[in-house]
Amino acid sequence: MSDTPALPSLPVTFRPGHTRAILLTAGAAIFLTISGVALLLEQLGPGEQASFVVTGALIFWVLAQLARVKVVADESGVTVVNIASKRRLAWAEILQVNLRPGDPWVFLNLSDGTSLPALGIQPGLARQRAIADAQALRALAEARATAPRVEDQG
Repeated sequence: MSDTPALPSLPVTFRPGHTRAILLTAGAAIFLTISGVALLLEQLGPGEQASFVVTGALIFWVLAQLARVKVVADESGVTVVNIASKRRLAWAEILQVNLRPGDPWVFLNLSDGTSLPALGIQPGLARQRAIADAQALRALAEARATAPRVEDQG
């Protein structure tokens, strides 16, 4: 029996499901609560009520940005979507996929000598799932790094 995990079929998306559900639910609840309070406070004018609703919407937007993190692997590479950035990597750029004990998320060691955090795989609420996702991404990166390139053939 091999310790190497089976490669997932591509494309595959890795994201922290529990964290995402909590953030989006909390964002919706906060928006509805703030908007409801604004409408129930009769002494507020229309502009003040609107500012409450806008504030609730802004809080929801921030939580939605936190919830959008993901790692998408396909035939040609990996797209890492973090809170404020999105980066496309070719398989050859990924030298190592790391999730060490105590790490808040996966780190990708890249061929340019840098390390890129991949917030889409994080052990916070679902540790075993994050470990399995990190192992799957590592196996994909290793398999793709050694696979023959179509553009290299004649």
